[in-house]
Amino acid sequence: MKYLFAIIFLLAASTGGYAAGSSLTYEIDGKPYEGYFVSPSPKAPLILLIHDWDGLTGYEMKRADMLAEMGYAVFAADLFGAGVRPKEVKDKRQHTGELYKDRNKMRSLMQGALDMAKIKGANINQTVAMGYCFGGAAVLELARAGADLKGFVTFHGGLSTPEGQDYSKTRGRLLILHGTADVNITMEDFKKLAVDLEVTSVPHEMITYSGAPHAFTVFGSDSYREDADRKSWKRFTEFLSEVFTAN
Repeated sequence: MKYLFAIIFLLAASTGGYAAGSSLTYEIDGKPYEGYFVSPSPKAPLILLIHDWDGLTGYEMKRADMLAEMGYAVFAADLFGAGVRPKEVKDKRQHTGELYKDRNKMRSLMQGALDMAKIKGANINQTVAMGYCFGGAAVLELARAGADLKGFVTFHGGLSTPEGQDYSKTRGRLLILHGTADVNITMEDFKKLAVDLEVTSVPHEMITYSGAPHAFTVFGSDSYREDADRKSWKRFTEFLSEVFTAN
């Protein structure tokens, strides 16, 4: 696939000791996508961040800025298209459903985001992919595709393995952070993923948080659970330190 990138910078307000984040438009197969990039240093390890079914919003940008404050570069990708930020449930299901049905396109969009990060000067040789809800499912798709990344992290993400796929090509470590009270993605799904990963000998760690429903990390929402958010974020940041310092 040939990627054509047209960069449009919309500088955000400067925060702390790192450079301001930038919204940017890039093009894949002739269609514009609008991501968000922030980096404290060209040598900083990279986090590829994949949004939930709302599309790329201020929530993901906030998480990106939190990571930048810790010294990481972050490219928050857009898998829906520039200006596509669905509000209604039926629209969210439509956009996610289209990508669930076209896994090759889903993979291509994430690879396109990595290519864009490289153009921006990010250190793609030191990369972890992470995602929320739909984004978590997308990150596992990237893991099954055999992407050469250090790790893959999901927060209350979709955990099912599509028919005909497995984790035999996975090259990095997996960290699965899940709510025990999640009725959308159940503990049966959690169990099945654990078995799939063990069968294929993929290094993994899977944690559930009691009382945490689906989307337990989303600030200000009815599903937000501060204790689970705090604990999962702490383990995530520890995981980053581990994989980026490992030989």
